[in-house]
Amino acid sequence: MSEKTTIAFLGMGHMGGPMAANLARAGYHVMGFDLSPAALEAAKANGVATATSPAEAVLGADVVLTMFPSGRHVLDAYSGTDGQPGLLDVALPGTVFLDCSSINVDEARKASALAIAAGHRAMDAPVSGGVVGAEAGTLTFMVGGEPADFEAVRPLLEVMGKRVVHCGEHGGGQAAKICNNMILGISMIAVSEAFVLGEKLGLTHQALFDVASNASGQCWALTTNCPVPGPVPTSPANRDYQPGFAGALMAKDLKLALNAVQSTGVTARLGPLASEIYDAFAAEGGAGRDFSGIITDIRGKSQEHGSQG
Repeated sequence: MSEKTTIAFLGMGHMGGPMAANLARAGYHVMGFDLSPAALEAAKANGVATATSPAEAVLGADVVLTMFPSGRHVLDAYSGTDGQPGLLDVALPGTVFLDCSSINVDEARKASALAIAAGHRAMDAPVSGGVVGAEAGTLTFMVGGEPADFEAVRPLLEVMGKRVVHCGEHGGGQAAKICNNMILGISMIAVSEAFVLGEKLGLTHQALFDVASNASGQCWALTTNCPVPGPVPTSPANRDYQPGFAGALMAKDLKLALNAVQSTGVTARLGPLASEIYDAFAAEGGAGRDFSGIITDIRGKSQEHGSQG
């Protein structure tokens, strides 16, 4: 894809907005749409042209990039609702449909199949890296689709991210993301429980970090997104758990992983438990906090237990 490529960018929220801005700054012609007037104004300020409807944005586009909250939003947009034509009907033949939403694997495969049946090309390309990564252009893209299509969109993905990985056939990108985030959710709970246990046993945060970060407990949840303030100054714990990667998003991704576990019949115990834990965290005030804030929930419930004893 060259800088002459026209990109319809649909869904310019906390993640999509900075991604669209980075494409525009790189010289791509980006025509954006979002239901939020504030998102549209922010996009305009960042050099993104804006449309009055999704259909208007898609007309004449070479690539249709979607960043939506759920698979149902993607499928409805592709096929249309309430008798209205969908994006697949409006787009020029051979348009690349690039969905960067985080959705169920089977929904990603269905969306790709619909696009291909309508005479288009399709890929799923969910992202990792949070709002900070979206703003800095350092996201990781996990891409599912045909190798030739992957190579065609690689240049524009590399504008928005520092790592772009082809994960196989359609749905492969979503599969890689939910597997990765299941590891992340479980490991953050483990790291948080260890720090709370260390507190109870008289260990300082720094002492536990110095040991675990250089021993077999080393992991990203510890060394990059450390859930206690101090050892990693850039972690959200040092700014009162402002995300980062919000608890609501972790709860969503773990639910996607749980759906995949159930549909495949995999015997998993920690993944479903992590999903349950983050569901409760999001429902009890953690939705807008960084997912590492789960440590405050663990600590608070541990104090309750101690007072009962």
